[in-house]
Amino acid sequence: MGTENPGRPTNAGRPATSAFGAPPNIMPFSSPLPTSGSAFRPTMPPSQPTPPASFGTMTNTDAPGFQPRPPLTFSNPSVAPTLGPTSYVTQTLGAGMVQRSSAPQFTSALQAPPPHLPTMGQTPFGASAGQVSSPPPTFHLSAVLTDQPPQRATFPPTSGNVPQFPSDSVSAFPRPNFRQPFPASDPLIPAAHPTIPLPFPHPQPNVPPPAPLSQSSLATRPVAYAPAPPVSSSFQTPQGGYVQPPPGMVPLGVPTRDLMQQSISEPPLNSAYGLMEEFNSLSIGSVHGSLDSGVDFNALPRPLDGDVENISFSEMFPLNCHSRYLRLTTSAIPSSQSLISRWHLPLGAVVCPLAEAPEEEEVPVLNFASTGIIRCRRCRTYINPYVTFTDAGRKWRCNICSLLNDVPGDYYAPLDATGKRIDFDQRPELSKGSVEFVAPTEYMVRPPMPPLYFFLIDVSVSAVRSGMVEVVAQTIRSCLDDLPGFPRTQIGFITYDSTIHFYNMKSSLIQPQMMVVSDLDDIFIPLPDDILVNLSESKAVVETFMDSLPSMFEDNVNVESAFGSALKAAFMVMSQLGGKLLIFQNTLPSLGIGRLKLRGEDIRIYGTDKEPALRTPEDPFYKQMAADLTKCQIGVNVYAFSDRYTDIASLGTLAKYTGGQVYYYPAFHSASQGEKLRHELSRDLTRETAWESVMRIRCGKGIRFTSYHGNFMLRSTDLLALPSVDCDKAYAMQLSLEETLLTTQTVYFQVALLYTASCGERRIRVHNSAAPVVTDLGEMYRRADTGAVISLFSRLAIEKTLSHKLEDARVTVQQRIVKALKEYRNLYAGQHRIGGRMIYPVSLKYLPLYGLALCKSTALRGSYADVSLDECSAAGFTMMALPVKKLLKLLYPSLLRVDEYLLKPSASDAEAGSIMNTRLPLTMGSLDSRGLYLFDDGFRFLMWFGRMLSPDISRNLLGQDFAADLSKVTFGGNDGEMSQKLSVLFNKLRESDPSYYQLCHLIRQGEQPREGILLVNLVDDQIGGTNSYIEWITNIHRQVQQNA
Repeated sequence: MGTENPGRPTNAGRPATSAFGAPPNIMPFSSPLPTSGSAFRPTMPPSQPTPPASFGTMTNTDAPGFQPRPPLTFSNPSVAPTLGPTSYVTQTLGAGMVQRSSAPQFTSALQAPPPHLPTMGQTPFGASAGQVSSPPPTFHLSAVLTDQPPQRATFPPTSGNVPQFPSDSVSAFPRPNFRQPFPASDPLIPAAHPTIPLPFPHPQPNVPPPAPLSQSSLATRPVAYAPAPPVSSSFQTPQGGYVQPPPGMVPLGVPTRDLMQQSISEPPLNSAYGLMEEFNSLSIGSVHGSLDSGVDFNALPRPLDGDVENISFSEMFPLNCHSRYLRLTTSAIPSSQSLISRWHLPLGAVVCPLAEAPEEEEVPVLNFASTGIIRCRRCRTYINPYVTFTDAGRKWRCNICSLLNDVPGDYYAPLDATGKRIDFDQRPELSKGSVEFVAPTEYMVRPPMPPLYFFLIDVSVSAVRSGMVEVVAQTIRSCLDDLPGFPRTQIGFITYDSTIHFYNMKSSLIQPQMMVVSDLDDIFIPLPDDILVNLSESKAVVETFMDSLPSMFEDNVNVESAFGSALKAAFMVMSQLGGKLLIFQNTLPSLGIGRLKLRGEDIRIYGTDKEPALRTPEDPFYKQMAADLTKCQIGVNVYAFSDRYTDIASLGTLAKYTGGQVYYYPAFHSASQGEKLRHELSRDLTRETAWESVMRIRCGKGIRFTSYHGNFMLRSTDLLALPSVDCDKAYAMQLSLEETLLTTQTVYFQVALLYTASCGERRIRVHNSAAPVVTDLGEMYRRADTGAVISLFSRLAIEKTLSHKLEDARVTVQQRIVKALKEYRNLYAGQHRIGGRMIYPVSLKYLPLYGLALCKSTALRGSYADVSLDECSAAGFTMMALPVKKLLKLLYPSLLRVDEYLLKPSASDAEAGSIMNTRLPLTMGSLDSRGLYLFDDGFRFLMWFGRMLSPDISRNLLGQDFAADLSKVTFGGNDGEMSQKLSVLFNKLRESDPSYYQLCHLIRQGEQPREGILLVNLVDDQIGGTNSYIEWITNIHRQVQQNA
């Protein structure tokens, strides 16, 4: 809408000025494969040799066996190298468990090498360091802290020992790689390490000088491994970097959570590997003499700390918008089509334009009334932190299309010595990644619409008897004062069974007048001017109607549903203004247009080519109505209630193409599920909503978004029509290259959402982001975002189920994971002894588990025996709209043990918060029959009572019903101390994400089939013929090794 131009720039690329240089033609290893960090190194002119890094000279050059080290060659002459590790030490913790090597110890005094340096891995012999009378050798090493990715150097083989920093694949220090000779004897006995002082002749700004290194002896380690004490240093370990091994080993079979997490986040050690391993790995293979898989169940990676984002990316580009608004599947954009073909994972982004702002980071609202909004005159990009100013501040260059634009006179400001505007700090649009502009009149094709809520309510006999009508009426009445947009808000109602009921809400009336239309084939609107009314003027009439609605139909015995005709009537009422249509449907539509029939009862259909048709709309009426609703700026939210088939696949289409969502309440009854409906409907009515919206994502020359996935209607090739948007909806899109080779070094993205706020202003919310272009495939994998990858994976898989069998969608997920891990393995197969290990980048260590969870999700595992057709369809519609964090929690929920917390005499809110962060693996092995456990997937609570749980706890929580059938008991809270503590924990969990309300279901160990509700959600276990986590990992590893 407005001046949102769907055209694309066709100009040349932006200037080469960037924080990242072009990749050099230097390969650190004798391998044709790309190497880490190559895309970030400055290019050396071909005619200039690379200056060597000087280490000084050793004074004790007469020592036997001593040979001076040849000069080192680095790809970046401005950054001195930091030495990497020389050896690893292996510690067997159990099959499959891995551990990273500890750093060597540094001493404050230099020591000379022995007369004859032993082979690496042998015990030093000859004169000790204390017997050397000559001055100690001196090494001079310049180390510069840098935010650039790791630099590489290749060292000749040497038998000396070189100090190392703790490092990791994402370390902020430049790291050379060392190729050491393989050990000739016991690999558990390392050689002694001399100590090197590290002067910093070129300190970086804001980097404190390093503290003196602690002194330690050079005693050799015994054969039985013991971790070395930590080194005192002023260096801070970078995010995701080195982690010290635990001070002591835990007895086998009693793993702690910290050890489990540490063991899976650190690469394995082996002194045979002279090269720094820039990946994590997991040993998979049969233990000698054993028939099991050889995988330690406790060592498998699990996201027990929730969604983990790549902090280094935000530090590299501090002017980017927050990750709540935009997340890329990898923050390293490939430079060529060949890299994309070897990526194998979805390449794209997940956007949540109206996500709730982080604390103290509200999106600033700017009004450019005098100058108008500053935009590029060619590609229409909004001014943002990544544009550059030239010509003393009189011109600015677009970061998307590189066009030079004039700066309006009222917006002019001179530049300082660094080329930055002197008012930079006073301009949020230049200093913040997310801003909101107040749009002038030229951005409007009509006056801003008022917030409009229209309710379409099923009043058939099943809807009335379940209590749905009463709960809906009570909730709407309680929210009238909180609806956004006062005093402009409009409201209206239609009820239906076999006929259509309209209501005159004119303010002059004492009570509403009901008008019944029974002709379903020729719908008309009686009194069209009085069906929609201003809420502030007719509030008393609306309240009277809400109070009387439940009793009006309490004796209704009509079982029919003319939903299609009622929907068309609602469209006719709303078409002039638009707004939000809330549908409350309890019965399968059976009369008039859009009537549906029972599907999915024939079990022979499942697993055949006819199965996908069950998940698509039966009648084209619903998709056509969705298109008409979107054109008139009407968004639809569907609330479905029934214990019978209601064809959610057809009804949900209305929400899918209008930017809405589906709420599903199977077998609804107000006594058990009324509270959930009240909270979710209240949030839907009162949360801030963007009306009559359109969204476009702009990106730099050479790349474009090719496909979009979520709940919306695509108006043009890149313009998303969103009649209503809120903070609980996200959209995913895939990226592709328009050119064979990208010549730019940085790619820029800009999300623009043009919408009408509830206050009546037309606004434009803008989110900006930048990412580097790389030529290294390994860097793409290292900078991957698992959450964004899985969000795109889930949407693609769900869309695939509409045209293929569920099994095909599950197989596709597994195959793409296998291809990605195989490609990543090939990057290092020629440089490291990988053997039977499964290797993966740290950034994707949870990808296999989330892939398994996706395949076990309700949307993909549905079949006649497992999940009902309606439940499967509803889950698919829900997952298509979920933001990243919410989706990840749904796929791998939280499992908490709460009985220990309840038994504490004075548990504080802080302790309740700590319980929320102490998650357990989703396996039966985590459940103790003496405990009480809480399962939370963001949509419901499952409370599991162990068979041997203390009766006092059960009695305190449930009162006299503690011994009854828990399927008939609800937890409502009482005056008991434990009950109040549990209520506090529930409230904290609900407040952490209020988008849905978790209703608590009680389950007792051994009660069947009710216990199956929890067991089927234990992702790590083998349930119902599905793979366990170990089987899944083993199958993936086996396929990765084939033809690797």
